[in-house]
Amino acid sequence: MKITFIGGGNMATALISGIVRQAGSGANIHVVDRNPEALERLSQQYGVRTATAIDEQVRESEVVVLAIKPQQMREVAAELAPHLTRQLVLSIAAGIRSSDLSRWLGGYDAIVRTMPNTPALIGMGVTGLVAQPGVSEGQRAQSDTVMRAVGKTVWLDDEAQIDPVTAVSGSGPAYVFFFLEAMQEAALQMGLNAEQGRELALATFTGAAQLAAQSDEPVEVLRQRVTSKGGTTHAAITSMEAAGVKEAIVAAMKAAAARGRELGEELGSN
Repeated sequence: MKITFIGGGNMATALISGIVRQAGSGANIHVVDRNPEALERLSQQYGVRTATAIDEQVRESEVVVLAIKPQQMREVAAELAPHLTRQLVLSIAAGIRSSDLSRWLGGYDAIVRTMPNTPALIGMGVTGLVAQPGVSEGQRAQSDTVMRAVGKTVWLDDEAQIDPVTAVSGSGPAYVFFFLEAMQEAALQMGLNAEQGRELALATFTGAAQLAAQSDEPVEVLRQRVTSKGGTTHAAITSMEAAGVKEAIVAAMKAAAARGRELGEELGSN
């Protein structure tokens, strides 16, 4: 599979790394970026071909990955459009609706919109994907192959579901970090040192997540099993419930989804 990446930032680098790890070579990967230093780094590290502007190599590609900032998308789309024939366009730009990208590409509709998250940087991400009607079954498979290079994939039936995906998994790592911050702060306040608090919090979060992933039982049941009435965990959960922690988390995630919809309107307004 010949792939062109437009943009050579962190997420593009993670995808390139995963693809090269699977394929054993970066010879079929072409990267376009305006930063020569980024291109040099990618070329040296992964053996990819590079260019500082969109060129004829795009026509030879089967997949074009748009890994640029949302604010750059309209300008880049105008440069890309003349080079498209029937390539798959895979967008990992947050907030850009497929309908707007298609419009900027002159009505081109072989587009898959994705929402990855930052654990992709270590190959443990999860990506939501939604395909436009112009995407073939073969191109869906290509999209899945590209995004599985950095983790798991979840296909959506409706692009409106991208905003909830953004709220759950796209922004989700920040919620985890926020909770870890609180656990480490509590550890300090209770007399543990910073290193002890960090190690305990991280190992607990990692272990609990793996336990949930490997279990067939709902997380609610797993939580109840740890929560003996009158015990220490019960005291903690009771305190959280009294403070409305679960309700606050749900409200926060709904706010993230709402902001995602707003960004789509703002970025596609021109």
